[in-house]
Amino acid sequence: HSTIASGAVQSLPRDVPQWFRTQSGLVAHCAQDPDVFKNRDLPQMTETEAPEHFFDWELLRGNPLPSTRKEFLALCTKLKIAPDKIGTAPYAIAEWTQILTVAFAESRRFSRDKNIQVKCAVYAGILSHYSGDLCMPLHVTMDHDGRTRADGTSPKTGIHARLDSLPEKLGLTAQDLAAQQIVTPSQNLMRDIELQILDSRKHIEYSYQVENLLPPENEKLIWKATPEIRAFGTARARESARFTASLFLTAWRDSAKVKLPAWLKRS
Repeated sequence: HSTIASGAVQSLPRDVPQWFRTQSGLVAHCAQDPDVFKNRDLPQMTETEAPEHFFDWELLRGNPLPSTRKEFLALCTKLKIAPDKIGTAPYAIAEWTQILTVAFAESRRFSRDKNIQVKCAVYAGILSHYSGDLCMPLHVTMDHDGRTRADGTSPKTGIHARLDSLPEKLGLTAQDLAAQQIVTPSQNLMRDIELQILDSRKHIEYSYQVENLLPPENEKLIWKATPEIRAFGTARARESARFTASLFLTAWRDSAKVKLPAWLKRS
């Protein structure tokens, strides 16, 4: 997550301010936080946080992706399925993009306030975790850790962790992920999030086809992969960085249109 977040920042165009483009270290640091939030010693936090990391697309049963969390909860009620069973990653991404948008709007008004600039990097790091998850194929399917059994339970084969760690075990760097990226802002945020889910889902079958070629969990950090696995892992990580960067750019662009309350003062 940290490498993807740093790569996303480094791939941003120059119309994003330099003070943000030089904070890749802080963004990368905060990219790990959503996983840290899922702590068994904090039951309320874990219950809220865990669904933000995945979206089991099949459980929509052919319904279009609702545009807001409220509409999604209404659909879950209609389908008689608990929202945390489907997951809420699309809404975490949309909402944190908009939180970052507000922070960027503050940075425009209070251009010398270093606290706001730090806050933007923190928010961007948190956002990058969820956007990175969405680009990993097994975060957008019921078959998230082995093929789901008939009773709906997971066999927990370990493929999820092995695929999750692939960019790290390939030794990919932020520079690898940022090189020659073409980053454009979103014109329709929820539609682009939906398209990203559908793009990730195209790689589910391939992920299972190459399961035996994925690195073992106990393998050393830098792992010697076959050329096809290296190409697959690199492509997914680069797409994660590109998608994340597009969200950062969208937040910056949209922040110019956000009207902050007149009462807001920062000192």
